[in-house]
Amino acid sequence: GTPPSSLGTPALLGLFPSPCGDGGAGAEQVPAPCARSCRVPLSWNAPLKPRSSGYPLIIFSHGLGAFRTLYSSICTELASRGFVVAALEHRDHSAATTYSCTAPAGTEEWIPFQRVPQGQKEFYFRNKQVHQRAQECVRALRLFQGIAGGRSVPNILHQDWDLSVLKDNLDLSKVAVMGHSFGGVTAVLALVKEPSFRCAVALDAWMFPLENLLYPEVPKPVLFINTEKFQTPESFAKMKRLSSRNSQTRIVTVLGTTHEDQTDFAFLPGKLLSRIFGRRGSLDPHKALAITSRAALAFLQRHLREAVVSLSPGGEAVVSLSPGGEAVVPCHLEGR
Repeated sequence: GTPPSSLGTPALLGLFPSPCGDGGAGAEQVPAPCARSCRVPLSWNAPLKPRSSGYPLIIFSHGLGAFRTLYSSICTELASRGFVVAALEHRDHSAATTYSCTAPAGTEEWIPFQRVPQGQKEFYFRNKQVHQRAQECVRALRLFQGIAGGRSVPNILHQDWDLSVLKDNLDLSKVAVMGHSFGGVTAVLALVKEPSFRCAVALDAWMFPLENLLYPEVPKPVLFINTEKFQTPESFAKMKRLSSRNSQTRIVTVLGTTHEDQTDFAFLPGKLLSRIFGRRGSLDPHKALAITSRAALAFLQRHLREAVVSLSPGGEAVVSLSPGGEAVVPCHLEGR
């Protein structure tokens, strides 16, 4: 079946560079516009801190019916640990709605969400989309490769941020691809299409759109971080098929979580999330984010050989990615 759709405000391209490179030290408390009591630890429009060795890069792919800003929690968390994170918004009609801009005029061409056409089999429709999505991840990488090579890339959004500041601050030998739901399987397919991606992190991946003949072609390790309430036996079997072919692929299930807990919707106040989706995970969303971040960082550190900034102790679960198959992670115990 199709995963739940998430509708919301569109945007074109999200880029979450690490402004401090030190886990957020010295960050300001900036009020968030969505809730009076919510404050986020960041510096607004802070300059990029130069790094002689360059920052590793993560390309992030959103889920079906979602949009790139829906994952600000996990993307900014990874950025605060020393990564440049590029959150895409796909043009395959799987985003809630998005637009492309034609340079140099910057004219907006809107791309609405599209359901499966009547009479068409869902697999073939979604399979075509996932291939376009994976190619867009590769295209994003090419953009950063151009910037690193000194090519001038204009920012056609109405922002003052100059992309050229990344020129001497990227390490493109350390690139990963990541995504949620439809974006999770997009990340898996991107490994097939682009050898520069060294690993993938798939958050509650919707494996349905990927054709069976490509499973043997996935050349790099994947970390699957699943929620308790979304995956089907068929989808999990496909993940196990990949893990059986690559000893470094891992499968982690976080108990007490739902599909939406890996998005910013998890932080909606009170019963609002339950009213929208009809359910809410029993695990505190901040703990769920900490578990997901720790697992992703441990995996990325191993396969990118990157010394990421340590997460400060807070009593949350520590996820071990030692060999031995999948791990089921309660909120207070170490994964096995």
